[in-house]
Amino acid sequence: MGSTEQSSMVRTVASTQSEMTEIVLPNDANTLGNLLGGRLMHFIDLTGAIAAYRHTRTHVVTAAMDHIDFIRPVHVGDLLILKSSVNRAFNTSVEVGVKVWVEHPQTGGLLHVASAYLVFVAIDTEGRRQNVPPVLAETPNEIRRYADALRRREHREAEAARRKQEQRAQPEANVATPAV
Repeated sequence: MGSTEQSSMVRTVASTQSEMTEIVLPNDANTLGNLLGGRLMHFIDLTGAIAAYRHTRTHVVTAAMDHIDFIRPVHVGDLLILKSSVNRAFNTSVEVGVKVWVEHPQTGGLLHVASAYLVFVAIDTEGRRQNVPPVLAETPNEIRRYADALRRREHREAEAARRKQEQRAQPEANVATPAV
């Protein structure tokens, strides 16, 4: 199957889902015994990339971590469960949502500890952008996340345009001052 045929095949949100489980070890924690935020971001990026790869079936690179909420601390010894799926596919990128829970080891109860949205761009082995297949949102929750992804994209694009305009308006701020 050629890459054009493959990229035009619609894929369901369910077919992109990824789940990862980690145990939080002392090496992952700060001096208070809490999981480091950067380590959690690493786990989120990995889990999100797997969902993006399952959808695109090509190499993907992280283009943005659009939003992340750290809701409660995660402690050494906790079982961390990360779940991801593609929310929406655009031309050459996908938005992936990642939700993170801690599983209580004795009861099996789950606590929501973090959520994030990431954007991944599909590329070939030469680093050129690749078209991605459309995603089919089927459940009410998937349909809501699909619509929300477009709003987040529009916000990212408006913010990028605002920053670009701000840079043009203040060119002297972009010039490095010589060291004395």
